[in-house]
This record gives sequence, structure tokens and C-alpha cells, in this order.
Amino acid sequence: MVIQNAVICDANGQREADIRIEDGIITQMDTNLSDANIIDGKGSYFMPLLVDTNVRLQDSILNSKNIKSISEQALSGGVGHVILNADSTPAIDSEIVFEFAQNGLHDLSGAKVDLMINTLKEDATLSNIAILLKRGAIAPYMSTIAKNDVAIKIAQYCQMYDVTLFCKAEDNSLINSGVMLDGDVSSKLGLAGIPDLSEVLHVSRMIEIARHFKIKILFKSIASPHSVSLITQAKKDGVDVKCEVSIHHLINSDEACENFNTTAKLDPPLACKSDVKLLQEALKNNQIDILTTLHQPSSPVNKEVAFFDAAYGCEALGDTIALYYTKLVESKMISMSDLVKFTAQNSAKSIKKEYGTIEVGQRVSAMLFNPHIKATVKNEQSLYNGGELSGKVTAIFDNKRVTEF
Repeated sequence: MVIQNAVICDANGQREADIRIEDGIITQMDTNLSDANIIDGKGSYFMPLLVDTNVRLQDSILNSKNIKSISEQALSGGVGHVILNADSTPAIDSEIVFEFAQNGLHDLSGAKVDLMINTLKEDATLSNIAILLKRGAIAPYMSTIAKNDVAIKIAQYCQMYDVTLFCKAEDNSLINSGVMLDGDVSSKLGLAGIPDLSEVLHVSRMIEIARHFKIKILFKSIASPHSVSLITQAKKDGVDVKCEVSIHHLINSDEACENFNTTAKLDPPLACKSDVKLLQEALKNNQIDILTTLHQPSSPVNKEVAFFDAAYGCEALGDTIALYYTKLVESKMISMSDLVKFTAQNSAKSIKKEYGTIEVGQRVSAMLFNPHIKATVKNEQSLYNGGELSGKVTAIFDNKRVTEF
């Protein structure tokens, strides 16, 4: 098979060449290649499939049906590898639940799905981290509701097994009393607010734990630019910490919650308008390492209710690459090559995978993405419902499997 006329785009930049794929391996990249089976990629990017490290299941319910659905949605959005959040129902915090979840990973027709484990049980005591990591969990997940003694034990396990700790910075006493960012918009709507200190305080605390134990931490779905600044300074000091931010927090402010719009009720809450601009500057300055869709789908019965009672989250996975392209690349916030770094190369590194480049001899895991095709979002559980996005995945090349859309 030969793909002609596409622009090859990876973490190293862009170049024009034809690509020959044989038995799932890229065997040649050159000009004027010929073959009996030719796919014309004119006007499209040939680029790596994306990796999303922060995805939840429908209503956060862990079962094989929901895992299969996520896998299929992800692939249609250009995502080839999904890491399921461990904070599900039931939570992935025991051998029994982990084995149950693993059984749902067999025979998936879409994206590859891996599991992170919840290091805390419901009573805030430690789960059996060592056993679950040996059984194949891709990363340990911890909310900072953990007390210091428990957090230190988790850090010691991460040190022992040399894994990145996926850390959600939040203060239990503050998040339970609010439903959106504490500020002018929450006051206007008469809704209880969550101060950004809920996140910032615990980012600072976990940086010191990372510094002391020399472990790697990926801070999940950061929403405060102050947190980004703390992480950036820690990096300069030699602390191995990384910052993940969702696409929603980069382009939407808490004003999206006006009219009690429940699709804008996210966890963490959307930042104020001035902070969104600071997050955008942080992205441009490479202070943010990883982007996520923060996909958290909910049934209408849990979303189409009063704002205070509505479930957190919105849907985005099926529109992933089009959303990133439209909001970040087409707007000239970042380049297409930078997008691959933030959504493929860096996210893969967090789970010890080398990914994000396209080279001869490599097993293919790529897509054809045509940025010239326009489409209107038709999804009431999406923040972008009714809006127009640029781009469509027209073909997926994953090992020996070719899927055309």
C-alpha cells in the first residue's frame, strides 16, 4: 500500500513524501512511489494517532459495553490509545475489579485501552498498588484527598516501581461545597463556588513530595495558571513534574456556565476569562506538557437537571482531532507539529512509550486527517454543540488494520 500526496506531520515537523506500508510496517518514504493499492491523501495530514491520558466511561460506570463504546469513539476522533481514569464505579482499586476491567479490554475494534489504578480505596486507605502494577496497570492514580502519611506511602511505591504518579490536585473540604469556580460568574448565578486554592495548595504540596522522593508526577487536568507556574518553577529546579490541561480549559471560561449550562459543569471547574488567557500563553510557552479531552460522558438523566445536581463533564472524544485543530492550530495558537507533541509524544512518555514520530521501519499507528472538511457538532452533551469544526479523520492505519471513514 502507498499513500500519496499527504503531508507527513509528526513531533519533529512536517515534510512531503509518499509512504509505503507493508504488513503494518512503514517500509519507505520517498517521492513518486507506486503500488497496486494507492490511497490519495491530497490535502490531508498523515500523522500519529493521539494518546489521551484522561478519559472516563459513560456515567463513570465500569463495564465492557462502556469500554467498547469509548474505544470506538476514540478511534473515530483520531485517538489510538486511551487511558481510563481509575475513578469509576466500581473504582479500579482491587484485584477483582482490575481483572473485571481487563476482561473488557479484549477484542476491541477501536482504540487501545489501558487502565490506571486508584491508589486509594473508598475509605481513603491504600489499595494493593504493588499487585495491581504487576498485573499490568499502566499508572497509579491519586487524588490529593489522601492524607500526608498515605501520600508518602504512594510516593514510595512509585519510587520502587519507577512509574509516573497521575495526580489530581484537589481539596476535599473545598470541592464538596461548590459546583463551579468561585468568582463573579458563580455569584451572579447564585451558585456555590470552589476557590482555585483547592488545586494550587495541593500542587505545591505534591511538588515537595516529588522533590523529596525523586518521583515523576503528572498533574491531571490543571485549571489554574498559578498551578502551571508552580510546576514550571519546579521543573527548573530539577523536579520531574508534568502538567496536563484539557482543551476545554484552554478555550472556555466560567462564562460558559451562564444560563446554567450543565455541559460547562466540569471537574476541575472552568477558570475565569483572564486565567484562560494565561493558560493559553502557558501553552504557547511550552509550560503545558499534555493535552486531554477530559472526556466524561453522562446520560441525559444525570445532565439535564438543575446545575447544582448535574453530573460533571462533557463529551469530546469523537471530535478530538477536529477540536484540537480548529481551536488551537487553525487559530494559530500552536503549530500542527506542536499539537502532536502535546497529544501524542508527551502523553505517551508518561506511560513509558516512545511515540509521536513517523519513521521507516516503524509499526504504523497513524491517521489521514483532512483539515478542509467542515462539520457541525451534533451532540447535546458537547460544549461545542451546534458549532462548526474543521477537519475529519478519513482513514486509520493501525498495524495491519486499515479503517476508512
